Amino acid sequence: MPSSDRSSIWPQQETIVKILLTEQELQVGIERLAKQLSVDFGERPITMVAIMTGSLVLLADLIRRLEMPIRVSLFQASSYRGGTESGQIEVNDSAMLDIKDRDCLLVDDIFDTGKTLTRVSERLLSMKPASLKSIVLLYKEGRQEFPLEPDYFIFKIPDQFVVGYGLDYQDLYRNLPYVGVMEQADLDAHHLAHPPA
Repeated sequence: MPSSDRSSIWPQQETIVKILLTEQELQVGIERLAKQLSVDFGERPITMVAIMTGSLVLLADLIRRLEMPIRVSLFQASSYRGGTESGQIEVNDSAMLDIKDRDCLLVDDIFDTGKTLTRVSERLLSMKPASLKSIVLLYKEGRQEFPLEPDYFIFKIPDQFVVGYGLDYQDLYRNLPYVGVMEQADLDAHHLAHPPA
């Protein structure tokens, strides 16, 4: 497991985000996954279904490493309401392509309780794809509440609240090039720097 004692002050804020996975570590992991997908799928066309918004950075980096024909579709699912605890899943598939009889890869940023992956997978399977596999960037250990597991994950991480590389806290930090940990002191500093309107 990469060291979490590195830290960075996010520009123009007082929040200190401790680095869990560096930009280089992320790119090495994505390259490793891309090679595995190339072995598993070969030249078969695939439809990548990205869960917005957290997976978009991963999606962009991943598809540029794959050479098979790729269609990209978007699926909106949210389970956090501005905090750190998972809530009710809300889904919106209005931007979905037709996936009937197609091989699909569901792409998400983090596997936590498994609620989002389960709910979205059920919805996609109802659209009758030829196959459905799932990818997550981060597999958070010790939080699972549902039996469904991702078919591919890039990193396992401890049960910590993480931001960056697409993951957010109150819609900020997605553009950090690394994955960082926000502890309670960091969350408190965030609220001081970004008080509610």
